[in-house]
Amino acid sequence: SWSGAQLRLPDPLPRLRVEIRAAAPGRERGRGAGFRYYQNVCAQSYSFAWWDWARWEREIDWMALSGINLAPAFAGQEAVWQRVYRNLGLNQTEIDKYFTGPAFLAWNRMGNLRRWAGPLPPAWHFKQLYLQYRIVERMRSLGMTTVLPAFAGHVPQGILRVFPRVNATRLGHWSHFDCAYSCIYLLDPEDPMFQVIGTLFLKELIKEFGTDHVYSADTFNEMTPLSSDPAYLSRVSNAVFRSMTGADPKALWLMQGWLFQHQPDFWQPAQVRALLHGVPLGRMIVLDLFAESKPVYQWTESFYGQPFIWCMLHNFGGNHGLFGTVEAINHGPFAARRFPNSTMVGTGLVPEGIEQNDMVYELMNELGWRQEPLDLPSWVTRYAERRYGAPNAAAASAWRLLLRSVYNCTGVCVNHNRSPLVRRPSLHMDTELWYNASDVYEAWRLLLSAGAELSSSPTFLYDLVDVTRQAAQQLVSDYYLSIRQAFQSHMLPELLTAGGVLVYDLLPELDSLLSSHSLFLLGRWLENARAVATSDREAEQYELNARNQVTLWGPSGNILDYANKQLGGLVLDYYSVRWSLFISVLVESLNSGRPFHQDRFNQAVFQVERGFIYNKKRYPAVPAGDTMEISRKLFLKYYP
Repeated sequence: SWSGAQLRLPDPLPRLRVEIRAAAPGRERGRGAGFRYYQNVCAQSYSFAWWDWARWEREIDWMALSGINLAPAFAGQEAVWQRVYRNLGLNQTEIDKYFTGPAFLAWNRMGNLRRWAGPLPPAWHFKQLYLQYRIVERMRSLGMTTVLPAFAGHVPQGILRVFPRVNATRLGHWSHFDCAYSCIYLLDPEDPMFQVIGTLFLKELIKEFGTDHVYSADTFNEMTPLSSDPAYLSRVSNAVFRSMTGADPKALWLMQGWLFQHQPDFWQPAQVRALLHGVPLGRMIVLDLFAESKPVYQWTESFYGQPFIWCMLHNFGGNHGLFGTVEAINHGPFAARRFPNSTMVGTGLVPEGIEQNDMVYELMNELGWRQEPLDLPSWVTRYAERRYGAPNAAAASAWRLLLRSVYNCTGVCVNHNRSPLVRRPSLHMDTELWYNASDVYEAWRLLLSAGAELSSSPTFLYDLVDVTRQAAQQLVSDYYLSIRQAFQSHMLPELLTAGGVLVYDLLPELDSLLSSHSLFLLGRWLENARAVATSDREAEQYELNARNQVTLWGPSGNILDYANKQLGGLVLDYYSVRWSLFISVLVESLNSGRPFHQDRFNQAVFQVERGFIYNKKRYPAVPAGDTMEISRKLFLKYYP
């Protein structure tokens, strides 16, 4: 799993009485492939941005062991694009104004963002090409179908200088970015250059990496199309598909279905049908990307006949925080297969960020092989034993409690960690939970009691950090409510007490807990970024990319804290400093009798947030301290 290997096996291995065979659903019905897809385009930036070959190799091994047979291979595409742009006559300056920095490439590829945190140094391209050769070779050798990137229609502004007659229109701004970093040009589908550029790129890519005939392109990810006319939308998807078949007559287009549920006002049935029917039936596979919470197949008559993959998105921004929708994933794929005229061809895991909530992904991987829902309490009991390499009653009880609480979000669940711990402080913070907080405290107690037997298991220590972290996150909300209550009731001593405990004890203790485990270190993320560099200047640029992504996400907090993480170093020097400022501003307000102004506070706290990005401090990439001991200390102090 992402959090460690459990390789303690019985010796000798048990003998099988009869051979065990399993077929994935979909295979046996003559419905073509039973796909088990993995990876979200955003994860390329939120999780994989700084990976070397050793880390990729590990992930691909995990994919093979998990039965994944369809996955993107997106590394190195900018190197090929750069070659294509140079051949078309663009100069390096024009290319540098287009590509973002490494931590933001996912959104550059989808036409959302340009230039921010860039440009890409030449050495970046060499390293990514080298990785891509190995990635596709290894994936194919393990029987996986690789998905390669294709042209979606977005072009650098330089294209308009070289081809002044080309018909291209600027899209609107994306998210909270203005046109300095967004508003990318989209080629008109009828313009002959659309086919020239798209086919040129794909031919170059196939020459470089070979092909399994599946290609990914997202033209309107979170971007409103220029017209809602169904004929226009069909022309766009047809142009994208034709530029694929121009290079590979066997091309299959794999498209994220995120746009349909992200902007349902625009994507009415007529618009969805038009976009999907611009491509011959069966030559497109749609990822129903957020099917566990907002399935699209149900209101589109199963994507109007195009095949789709039922995907669990689960995680946004790679946030930490225990979360899952186990009932929805335990029943959703089976309901989708039974849907009238269902065109479902597989299941998928598409988190925006990985290395969190292993259990949910293990469950989803298992469900890809099942013909019917599992009995979850008995599954999770066996899971605890498999995960730790030994049966333990306390650990199994802890997991059953987590299953019924944090992992059992029902209704439309969107997992952005909104805990006050990882959000900019205000007097209107969200402390709502979808579960009973006491279940987590009790699971914490049970895991600590299992430590005597299980503390030699790396996966156990990871889970102990994760559950203790969740308990601490809940405690932060309690202290926040006390702080707010004290401030609103003008009770200065109570405000100082609650604020003091939060800033001077709870947050530092949480930071030292996280610092005791390598997977919860800010230093690991930053040092991995620096390790990709071939010069000090690159190292500095990559580190700023890495710091900005997990905090401000943009020059001015454009998507502030979207990719929040709970990491040793980040809690102490970023979240805690914000809380400290918030409490001192509240104390000052009570002392002076002047009201608290959120806008003024936001301006002041922005300096703190920016200060963290530029603090030049090197954070340890090696853990320090005894996880069991620190968790026990927190428990004795704070267990309610």
